[in-house]
Amino acid sequence: VQLQASGGGLVQAGGSLRLSCAASGRTFSSRVMGWFRQAPGKEREFVAAIAWSGGNTKYADSVEGRFTISRDRAANTVDLHVNTLKPEDTGVYYCGLQDPANWGSAENPSWYSYWGQGTLVTVSS
Repeated sequence: VQLQASGGGLVQAGGSLRLSCAASGRTFSSRVMGWFRQAPGKEREFVAAIAWSGGNTKYADSVEGRFTISRDRAANTVDLHVNTLKPEDTGVYYCGLQDPANWGSAENPSWYSYWGQGTLVTVSS
């Protein structure tokens, strides 16, 4: 399985971006896809997750209402729409695939077996 993340960039506070994660290789009928981010000197933290089959979503409190995760089952992609960006949203954003799927542990990066290479989001004040 390969995950390819894209869409990062430099944006002013209040701006928006669309991050995308394309999955290729082996496919999974039941899986959880998540987005995490890591700021310099900090641990990787959960941002959002989506259950592939049912479309259930989960968000970190810090991004609730500003970020939206969605999936395109035909294209095998997961997008993260990031709006009303703040400087504290700066970091490298990683997409991950959880296999086996465990929705109850969607916020735990240790449960993700596959990771993309990351895409950098920089928010200027």
